[in-house]
Amino acid sequence: MSQLVVIVGATGTGKSELSLELATAIADAGGAAEIVSADAMQLYRGMDVGTAKVGVGERRGIPHHMLDVLDPTQEASVADYQADTRAVIENIETRGATPILVGGSGLYVSSVIQDFRFPGTDAVIRARLESELLAQGSRMLHSRLRSVDADAAAAIGPHNGRRLVRALEVIEMTGEPFGSGLPEESLPWREAVIIGLQAPREQLVRRLDARVNSMWTGGILEEAAALTESGLGVTASRAIGYAQAFAQLAGSLAQSAAIEQTAALTRRYARRQVGWFRRYRGAQWLEYDDPGRHATAFERAVGQY
Repeated sequence: MSQLVVIVGATGTGKSELSLELATAIADAGGAAEIVSADAMQLYRGMDVGTAKVGVGERRGIPHHMLDVLDPTQEASVADYQADTRAVIENIETRGATPILVGGSGLYVSSVIQDFRFPGTDAVIRARLESELLAQGSRMLHSRLRSVDADAAAAIGPHNGRRLVRALEVIEMTGEPFGSGLPEESLPWREAVIIGLQAPREQLVRRLDARVNSMWTGGILEEAAALTESGLGVTASRAIGYAQAFAQLAGSLAQSAAIEQTAALTRRYARRQVGWFRRYRGAQWLEYDDPGRHATAFERAVGQY
């Protein structure tokens, strides 16, 4: 029962709940399972409400990994995540347990399950590009990236300066498009059972809007205030929901506007997630509310039920 299981899908489709049910079923069948998060924002300590992080008291005694491993002042790195998470998965397997990788951050999932090779960095090129970012702004770098790699520019957008710098750095270092080696072009890291959860768009939108509203009733403003006091890095400060909460606390957004903006960004992010995960060959897609989804996931994971 130690084959890697991967659970993916858009925000709001019940991935965490399915991972807990699957791990419980494996334990009931005499095995063991451990859950590994593939959510970029759940890496950060103190960012719980806005990331729908499973609380310690809700984990049913099942070991969870890659949660709360970074301070909000640190910058998450996909390359570091890949190395750390693969090591965690291998350790779980040495204990004879089933690793369940679960999350909605597409690049983070793909970095683990596909044979991603990350280019290194060049300090001189990076420093020059960062200086240009400060002097000229992200839109200028986006225009430059669009001229050499239109696909990467469209994927990154004109506002994410850090990723624009990285894309231009890699292109200058390698002479190849930044988009080379996307998941559909990469070999698997190892065999894995991939289960996707999906929902009709209108139902998903309702669930996402409800989730955003629950973030404000559930304490995201209090979390944001604590994070502001302790200090924030660029990535954490721009997380969907938190960026709007920070703006509300600063008085630049009314609460209604903060919620509306968060809901719109969440819906847009969910659309990108759906597009990303649909590229996974061999994934079995289940409806988020299918009463038999737990049994089907178990059957797929261990070959029996």
